[in-house]
Amino acid sequence: MERIRQIAEAAVAEASKAIIGKEWQIRLVLAAIFCGGHVLLDDLPGVGKTTLVKVVSRVLGCSFSRVQFTPDLLPSDITGMSVFDQKLGDFRTMRGPVMANIFLADEINRAIPRTQAALLEAMEELQVTIDGEAYALPEPFIVMATQNPVEMESTFHLPIAQMDRFLMRLSLGYPSRGEEAEMLRAVGDGTRLDSLAAVTCADALGGLRREIAESVYIDDKVLDYIVSITGATRDSGLLALPAGPRASRALYRAGKAFAAMNGRAFVTPDDVKALAPYILPHRVTPNGEARAMGKSADGIIGDILGTVAAPGGEGGMLYAR
Repeated sequence: MERIRQIAEAAVAEASKAIIGKEWQIRLVLAAIFCGGHVLLDDLPGVGKTTLVKVVSRVLGCSFSRVQFTPDLLPSDITGMSVFDQKLGDFRTMRGPVMANIFLADEINRAIPRTQAALLEAMEELQVTIDGEAYALPEPFIVMATQNPVEMESTFHLPIAQMDRFLMRLSLGYPSRGEEAEMLRAVGDGTRLDSLAAVTCADALGGLRREIAESVYIDDKVLDYIVSITGATRDSGLLALPAGPRASRALYRAGKAFAAMNGRAFVTPDDVKALAPYILPHRVTPNGEARAMGKSADGIIGDILGTVAAPGGEGGMLYAR
């Protein structure tokens, strides 16, 4: 796992030249990409969501495309379409911008549900269908979407099924005064992506993902801890929609990637606990009783993590194979 740790540290260091003071968020995005998970960046305008996606794409040597989602955007604007070529006298397929390693769906909640749903097949099956023919997406393929949680005019809620397919939901937040001053000194005139070095490439990422999946071990005690957390959402009495099995699988996959990024070939309960606040809240829905109590999804998940007992034992080697 040392090679993966070195790639992760180099990527964080390079990305931090353009994204100041957000090392933790960069690490979370890398963990998602390293296990093939999609990311929803849910935050206010101007905090660097789009820049983060561009920078990570550059640093990882991945192809990148961006679509600005609007109410008049059609599914074919994303996936592609068949058009008649007068020179050839026949139809030919024009592949859409989704055919990239990292696809940025900017302000995804501004598109109509039909267009949002066009991404479901891509996110789950890693393919798109154009006029009845399936086309495989590049490997790796990651959807990174942004949305503004405050401005609700001319927006549409993402379907629950689509929210569940995002491995993580992250916020960047405002920088501290010191970080903002450092950001102005470093990139005040704008981020130049060509000044950032790629620390790996898309082809290498495919092998890295397979190595993580095959070589990082999860002990049965840690598996039981994951299942206990998601099970507690179903028993809490405060959630109209608790976490499903896909949430458990997301913790499992992300835990492996996070462990590898830290140079370990095994997952600890601390890995799971660190990732759960970014993997679970967007998958659950508080019920009326919870809303009356002023409880948010984040708060309920925080309470669950505070009450579900983690496996005991000092030292991570307890969970090694």
